[in-house]
Amino acid sequence: MFAFLEKYYGIGKSDDVGALLSGLSMTSNGYPLDQALWTDWQDAVDRALNDEVDVEMRLRKPRD
Repeated sequence: MFAFLEKYYGIGKSDDVGALLSGLSMTSNGYPLDQALWTDWQDAVDRALNDEVDVEMRLRKPRD
């Protein structure tokens, strides 16, 4: 995921993506620079592995 976000950042230079990448950068102890993100990352991985993430695109009908 880091490589994907890094490539995405290289295209658009989004400040939000840049900040996320900065916080996710690993320190020498193997944890992200922003340690609060570690728990968030683990929760996201758990949800994905448990099939709790809905990524289906749904288009709404235009209102009249």
